[in-house]
Amino acid sequence: MKIAIGADHIGYDLKEGIKSFVEELGHEVTDYGCHNCAETDYPDVAEEVAKQIQAGEHDRGILICGTGIGVAITACKIKGIRAALAHDVYSAERAQLSNNAQIMTMGAQIIGLEAAKKNVKAYLDSTWAGGSQRKVDKIDKVEEGQN
Repeated sequence: MKIAIGADHIGYDLKEGIKSFVEELGHEVTDYGCHNCAETDYPDVAEEVAKQIQAGEHDRGILICGTGIGVAITACKIKGIRAALAHDVYSAERAQLSNNAQIMTMGAQIIGLEAAKKNVKAYLDSTWAGGSQRKVDKIDKVEEGQN
């Protein structure tokens, strides 16, 4: 899969570890920053990753900030994007299986590298099978203002 990854300066170290791990799993990774650990605002990176996924440039994305909340909120502002915060394996699997989330988010101040790797693997190993399509369709209608 083609994976987009990004983080603010708080999530930089975790992003670097996750990026290497995802490459080891055999996926193609594009890093949208931050690149040198300089202060970076999470909305900038989250917007870029979400827009790249919206455009079909990547299959999925991983975003990291201090809590994972800000990047999730920002990414979900991009039409058609579903970003899910996942700090445990079950949530990471369900992000994809129940919600067809294109982006998984995590907080570098919440989760360590080894636990994050397990979550990322669970997320990337899960495949949307359409089981909750009715609910995902309702999410799309809410976005369109047609609920």
